[in-house]
Amino acid sequence: MIELTRLNGKSFSLNALYIEIVESFPDTTITLTNGRKYIVLESEKEVHKRITQFYKNIQVLSNPHIRGDEDEEE
Repeated sequence: MIELTRLNGKSFSLNALYIEIVESFPDTTITLTNGRKYIVLESEKEVHKRITQFYKNIQVLSNPHIRGDEDEEE
């Protein structure tokens, strides 16, 4: 989950695994895979940073198969 802030200043948690699109209109709009949209105070760059950190925390980005890296076999 990533912590974000609604335009009214209230914070909420969003499951980053369901994020499909992050855009700026100029407000940052996040579209989930189910079509639901959230508008947040954080910049598009900050949202991407939090998503990447979330993936690292759950070790999605540390798996060489997901990154597309070849296994090192000895």
